[in-house]
Amino acid sequence: MKIIDLRSDTVTKPNNDMLKAMIESDLGDDVYFEDPTVNLLQNKIAQLFGKEEALFMPSGTMANQVALLVNTNTGDEVIVESDSHIFYYETAGPSILSRIQLRPIKSSNGEMNIDEIKNAIRDDIYYLPKTSLICLENTHNRHGGMIITQEYINKVAELAKENNLKMHLDGARIWNAHKATHIPLHQMVEKFNTISVCFSKGMGTPVGSILIGSKEDIKKAIKWRKILGGGLRQVGLLAGACLYALEHNLDKIDIDNQNAKFFANELIKSSRISLNIDKIHTNIVTFKIEDKINPNDFVTKCKVKGILLMHIGDNKIRTVVHLDLTKDMLLEASKIIKSILEEL
Repeated sequence: MKIIDLRSDTVTKPNNDMLKAMIESDLGDDVYFEDPTVNLLQNKIAQLFGKEEALFMPSGTMANQVALLVNTNTGDEVIVESDSHIFYYETAGPSILSRIQLRPIKSSNGEMNIDEIKNAIRDDIYYLPKTSLICLENTHNRHGGMIITQEYINKVAELAKENNLKMHLDGARIWNAHKATHIPLHQMVEKFNTISVCFSKGMGTPVGSILIGSKEDIKKAIKWRKILGGGLRQVGLLAGACLYALEHNLDKIDIDNQNAKFFANELIKSSRISLNIDKIHTNIVTFKIEDKINPNDFVTKCKVKGILLMHIGDNKIRTVVHLDLTKDMLLEASKIIKSILEEL
């Protein structure tokens, strides 16, 4: 039975050409900064995003947690959106590693209300925590891959500057936002002190994220990465996959975005599915099934038919389009999903 995996864009596997690029990568010991492939990748990413330096990380979670360590001090408070990856999916890491407090603010699309951010910034009083950082996520995972607008980022950056706060961007899927908006990457991240970007999602590599920032911040990040066990050796094997993805897979991101809209338009043909097409900005399609349908039963029945989905609560199902999926596969998946919903 053919499996159509819609759970995430992290499920992709490297093709033969990517594996060949990995095997043929020049290698060295990266703890000594002697891996030429890693160094090449880091330099390319720093230039692409218009920052001074970049640092390879094993995962996006590590990149985000190191960014928090770099940008804060123990006991600080960090403003985050209430459905952000840092708050929702990183296992309370900030409280364990940075020993900081997160201040979540709800939103309907990943863009926290500016006045609410302003009101969340603490006064400089000894019995209050110090607000030191604002984190944004672009695209926003739990808000269905929605793009955070440049206009909004500029407003937050202005507020941060007025209050001497730093800014971090969780840009795990910034590639999708970049292709959808055609805004240059360096312009998208100009206002941020640090940025994390992921290669193991839409870019199709087996492993790899990168933290980007100033020379001073990356110097701190190198030490924290080592402390957290991220000092790798001949990591050029993985960096080679990232370099291949930059050259061959980045342009395919736009196909994923377009295919997601196609898939959404097929799904809404079912009366048992509700979703807002206007909110399909990139490669994530989140839809809601009728309340009377048990979502776990639905997901299980889809799995039996070869369709893998993710239930994210409140009868909502998250699907993610990636480079291992074709339009024909998405059409087939939509037909199976709709038929199962009719049975239920």
